[in-house]
Amino acid sequence: MRNTNWTKKKKRFQLKPLSPLSKNRFSLVFMVLCLGLSGLFFRVGWLQIFQSDLLEARARKVQTEKNNPLGTRRSILDRQGKLIAIDEKRFKIWAHPRYFNLPGDLPIKVRKPVEVAEILAKPLSKTTGEILEKFGNHSSGVKLAEGITPEIAYEIKKLGISGIDLEAYPQRLYPHGSLFANVVGFLDIDRRPQAGLELSLDSQLIRHEKMSVLRKGADGTPLPVNVEQGAFYEDDSSLELTLDVRLQEVAVKELTKQVKKWDAKKGVVIVMNIDTGELLTLASTPSYDPNKYWEYSPSLFKEWSVQNLFEPGSTFKPINLALALEEGVINPNGEINDDGLVHVGGWPLSNWNKKPNGVLNYAEVLQVSSNVAMVKIMRKMDPVNYWKWLKLLGIDEMPETDLPGAVAGQLKSKDIFVNQPIEPAVASFGQGFSVTPLKLAQLHALIANGGKLVTPHITKGLNKDYQSYDNAPSESKQVISPQVAQTVLGWMETVVEKGSGSIAELKESVSGYRIGGKTGTADKSQNGKNYDSKICSFVASFPVEDPRFVVLVVVDEPKKPYAFGSTVAVPVAQKIIETLLVIEQIPPSSDSKELLAAKS
Repeated sequence: MRNTNWTKKKKRFQLKPLSPLSKNRFSLVFMVLCLGLSGLFFRVGWLQIFQSDLLEARARKVQTEKNNPLGTRRSILDRQGKLIAIDEKRFKIWAHPRYFNLPGDLPIKVRKPVEVAEILAKPLSKTTGEILEKFGNHSSGVKLAEGITPEIAYEIKKLGISGIDLEAYPQRLYPHGSLFANVVGFLDIDRRPQAGLELSLDSQLIRHEKMSVLRKGADGTPLPVNVEQGAFYEDDSSLELTLDVRLQEVAVKELTKQVKKWDAKKGVVIVMNIDTGELLTLASTPSYDPNKYWEYSPSLFKEWSVQNLFEPGSTFKPINLALALEEGVINPNGEINDDGLVHVGGWPLSNWNKKPNGVLNYAEVLQVSSNVAMVKIMRKMDPVNYWKWLKLLGIDEMPETDLPGAVAGQLKSKDIFVNQPIEPAVASFGQGFSVTPLKLAQLHALIANGGKLVTPHITKGLNKDYQSYDNAPSESKQVISPQVAQTVLGWMETVVEKGSGSIAELKESVSGYRIGGKTGTADKSQNGKNYDSKICSFVASFPVEDPRFVVLVVVDEPKKPYAFGSTVAVPVAQKIIETLLVIEQIPPSSDSKELLAAKS
């Protein structure tokens, strides 16, 4: 048995003698190789000569990254760099159920909508049922959600679900809600500006973006090939305002409180730098949330401090006294007799309390807010000159400002003003003509800064990488002499020093600081007739020895009894002045320092 097996193995491994291959086989192999090489060379030649452009285009498409701009807008900042308006990247989630496929599935497999809905429920913070309801019976183009943050969009992208698309878009956000709505405005759902700075400065707020084209290697490294100038440029400029978030918050809070307390129609606060015309505060109430503008009446989209007119009343008396001094019809040490009633063209004009005040100096005229005394003072001025002064102050001119929607005031024609004695008479105590709150603040800045008419503005300019491109306003215009302005400001200081009630509380709260002020309570009129409504105001300039700011508070149509400028407007100004002294680190007046040192 063993021998048999051994014999078989021996036969299996037995070597056969070698024989040469036939020449025909060599020729066949050679021909096959030649045909293969010929085909390869032909293919390479074909690709190189006839398809090079097509292949190059395909390669460029793979290697090139194109970034289309989203159409974002510049941010808006306050004077401290705090965000007031900003564009943030958001995403829309689109679903195409006919393409639903999960990672690891065969390409031809289509998942059921319920399976995808269960996966998306958590990142979208919705129930499976809510998502299925969105799907409905649609096979494609279903918008599941919008306003999705980049973080959530990234989580959804990581799921790798085929049939789910993310569409990036910019969304305008207003971090402070209604705080600056009256100034900044808003964009509608189609990102079209509708109000405020968003509308008036639309061209400046649009970022200078362009599509960038960048070549990349296989590992994603950018290649320095055909890189255009500015390919890596990013427009990160922001629009910087003169407004201060801290002061605006105080103004809105206190103003809203007073408007509610007195059941008033509306109110406004303006804080202006008297030398530059910069507005630190421009607050009004009622307002709206620009993030949800559709929930509010369009009537709130206006900023009435620059778009609505009112008769300034007694707050205009210091301006008139300055004009009388400038014309030389009164002197700083003069006096006037207030007998409680004066007749002009058959019209009886009296004081607000129907009482006489006797002989008054001009500081006392402001202290008691005498209408009769003001009529007698302004009677000394030629009506033509008086009208020319009002024109010079720009009462009826469109103000030069960057505030959106600013309107001109109203002043009677020269013929009416000069030939109807009642017109200059009522103008002497701030009625018969109308201005915006902004214009009144500008005129009181003129008294505080030595007689210069500055340009009110709220934009500083563009800010980029700690570099500012200032939006310099027009140069101020000297209108009255510094001596006259200083004299009137001194008279206004006595109003606060000798005032009672809320004014006394103001003086006490800022003890150590010299403040000039004037209240106003004007009857509102319509078609030349007064009706049972009034507008209360207060204006303050400080510190008197080195004036820096004007604060104006106006409250329209307070309905409760005893509504006056002193009771309605002064408390708001008090809180604002207290805050402003701290924010600007204004030291106490030098005279007050000596007084406090003596007391201690």
